[in-house]
Amino acid sequence: MEPGDGTEETPQPLALARFQLSEEFGFLLPDPLAELPAPYGPWMEVAHDLPQLIASHRLRSRVLQMPQLSARHLYGHEELRLAHLVLGFITMGYVWQEGEEGAVKVLPRNLAVPFWEVSQALGLPPILTHADFVLANWRRKDPNGPLEIENLDTIVSLPGGESLRGFVLVTLLVEKAAVPGIKAVVQALRAILQLDEETLHGALQELAEAIGAMGKALRRMHDYVDPAVFYTVIRIFLSGWKDNPAMPEGLVYEGVSEEPATYSGGSAAQSTVLHAFDELLGIRHGEESSAFLHRMRDYMPPPHRAFVEEIRRAPSLRQHVMGTA
Repeated sequence: MEPGDGTEETPQPLALARFQLSEEFGFLLPDPLAELPAPYGPWMEVAHDLPQLIASHRLRSRVLQMPQLSARHLYGHEELRLAHLVLGFITMGYVWQEGEEGAVKVLPRNLAVPFWEVSQALGLPPILTHADFVLANWRRKDPNGPLEIENLDTIVSLPGGESLRGFVLVTLLVEKAAVPGIKAVVQALRAILQLDEETLHGALQELAEAIGAMGKALRRMHDYVDPAVFYTVIRIFLSGWKDNPAMPEGLVYEGVSEEPATYSGGSAAQSTVLHAFDELLGIRHGEESSAFLHRMRDYMPPPHRAFVEEIRRAPSLRQHVMGTA
């Protein structure tokens, strides 16, 4: 938020920077890093060639040839996020290269160990998440151009061609459309603390407009994603190894543990935006859905998860409205 003018104000509990949130991009990683340092070239080479390697059934053999690299030479949040993105994409390709009938049971140590190390450093699970697939997986073709699909591309891809690209980028634009709503959440909670009804009404109006803009952006999915390609290709490569009949025992991360681990695949349910809005508005889901959604918070970057928790602990909008009705 903008700095104050020196007048005394009620402390603002949800300053966006505290939660790795951007005034311009919200939960999106602002202009993500697209290349790792030279020592991690072998990872980037595989990642950039994933669709071709998977289509030719050569990814698994190529992964086994990768050197054993440590994550300890990665520095800063952006390098770690790109490493998690890259290793997450390679992992999904490795597991699902032969489809649901040919999933592997073991992730080789030269992929599993560094992926685990990076995941531990970020507080994320060792699987491709929404935070990777969408929030950190975009670049501008023209660095000075607008944030529009025609000027955007993914950093790493999987089979699915233009439909996969469209799926990522339309979802990205939904996240971008949510940014005014994220700011409105902060403004609304601040207004409740200050008993400022006019500001609260304005914030809720901005939130409603942001939700409308998100819906408008989402409707573009029909223009860019072929449903058949999504179901037969993209869906498979986004699948996880928890409650999945194709991998009933989960996946062994070689060099990390001899016991299989289970993780859910990437899902819009991992979008912090939707959780934040739900918490502010006091929206409650059924028991089964609620349990699933709360588990999805473990797949968010910890600062984003903390943002949702802070909203949950804040004064209730619903109680405030009922109390002033």
